[in-house]
Amino acid sequence: MSWKSIIWNGLLVAALCLAVFLLYRIFQRYSLDEIVQSVRSIPFSTFCTALLFTAASYLCLSCFDLLAIRSLGKSLPYRNILLASFVSLSLGHNIGFAGLSSGAFRYRYYSRWGLTAEDVAKVILFCGVTVGLGLITLGGLAMIINPGDAGRLLRIDLASVRIFGSLALVVPVVYTGLAFFIRGTLRLWRWSFQLPRFSISVAQVGIGTINFMFVSACLHQMLSTFGDVAFFRSVTAYVLANSAILATHVPGGLGVLEATVSYVVPKEASIGALIAFRCAYFFIPLALGTTLLVISEVIFRRKSRGADEEADQRAEAQSV
Repeated sequence: MSWKSIIWNGLLVAALCLAVFLLYRIFQRYSLDEIVQSVRSIPFSTFCTALLFTAASYLCLSCFDLLAIRSLGKSLPYRNILLASFVSLSLGHNIGFAGLSSGAFRYRYYSRWGLTAEDVAKVILFCGVTVGLGLITLGGLAMIINPGDAGRLLRIDLASVRIFGSLALVVPVVYTGLAFFIRGTLRLWRWSFQLPRFSISVAQVGIGTINFMFVSACLHQMLSTFGDVAFFRSVTAYVLANSAILATHVPGGLGVLEATVSYVVPKEASIGALIAFRCAYFFIPLALGTTLLVISEVIFRRKSRGADEEADQRAEAQSV
């Protein structure tokens, strides 16, 4: 086994240990009856509304891929992009190391539809940048509108939180400005970055931010069942939780998401709300994504087998 494999396996084991520890800290406060009762207290209509926000988020995520492919000058049917994006991200969100895991599934789909390994790598990078822009933009807005929770978590005063929020909003402005004025490759020392068109860069910021607003709305539906929670308080909780998940790479953010949300909204973050949110945004899409992966693999193999048989028949006919 190479040193690289040992390091990656070590990081995965450490992430899993962290997840187990955090989950233990959270669940030890509740009995099984309390957990069941908390989940049952969420109205079915509320859960269905949360599922609609989840669906809207995954549609936004498919637009990340759509913009990436258009920025490459390629063209694929949207239904293909939606399939590849949903399967890749529904599995990647739960597996952990989302860039690598979802990237592997993306390559499996897009390579069959004519994209090269370099194209897929650029799609993955583009989507990663879009995620970062959306998270930074919404995080900046949350720090300006709701500085109290962020300040309490980061242990800084409200004025400093608003300053950090304003600085965060500078990032998307600079990014779109570079795309407008440079219109090509940005070179920094030894590195070069291919900037998208200005219209695509603006769409990245907009769709990236809207995506995280939909996820926050899904979380807000669950939290609101147990108390009066302002929407931007849910936004603050999710942005901070997602930032922690990206930093730790814990599979599915297990424990990290629950611990962060519980800290930001301790009273309303009932264990039932957190479990329901995880089911709505992680587990149900995982089940659907896995099913679609299996079905698509069967269809791809049948088509491949049929194409091979046709090729064999043509070869036999030519030989005759």
